[in-house]
Amino acid sequence: MKFISGVRQRLIEKQSGRTPRLAAAKLIRLFTALLLAGAMALPLTAQGTAADTVWLKVDTQDATLTVMKGDKAQTIFKGIAIGRYGTTDLKMEGDHRTPLGRFTIAWIPEKSRYHRFLGLSYPNIERAERALADGKISEGQWQAIRRASENKQRPPQNTPLGGFIGIHGTGAGDLKIHRQYNWTNGCVALTNEQIDRLMNWVQVGTPVEIR
Repeated sequence: MKFISGVRQRLIEKQSGRTPRLAAAKLIRLFTALLLAGAMALPLTAQGTAADTVWLKVDTQDATLTVMKGDKAQTIFKGIAIGRYGTTDLKMEGDHRTPLGRFTIAWIPEKSRYHRFLGLSYPNIERAERALADGKISEGQWQAIRRASENKQRPPQNTPLGGFIGIHGTGAGDLKIHRQYNWTNGCVALTNEQIDRLMNWVQVGTPVEIR
């Protein structure tokens, strides 16, 4: 991963004007693909996550959210709901799909229409680099996402990549619909009771893996 980090730094320098934009964009696309493929192939515990680190594993196929401590499952929440049109590696605003990948809990507002909301660090730098290479976001938007990532802050939520992706409850929603359908705009939804229990495990900075 040190190799890829070094490549990313060189890409940032090149994108700043030291090489033609087209060449830099192609390199960004190539190495971002390598980064995502390599990262997702390994569990978080194989990438340096400490044995006592709490993290969340979201399995979109089994419809479960598991609280992990290192490589040990602590508790499992079943019957979660995701985006109404499924999952994606290339989420865009308004597609109603849940982004796959690795994130952290970036903010937890005091109030939410969905009972509780755990905002994820989406869009992250890997997706921003890919979107820049594909011409889907501007260089200014990429820079803003990059700065937020480096400073461990909430990334911009108003780019073409979409935003306000998180884990939340159902609020005043119909539990029958929640139990039968994927209904969110791209978030991961639990029941209000489940997310109340989940709050005992998480904080800002907790890693989240969505598969």
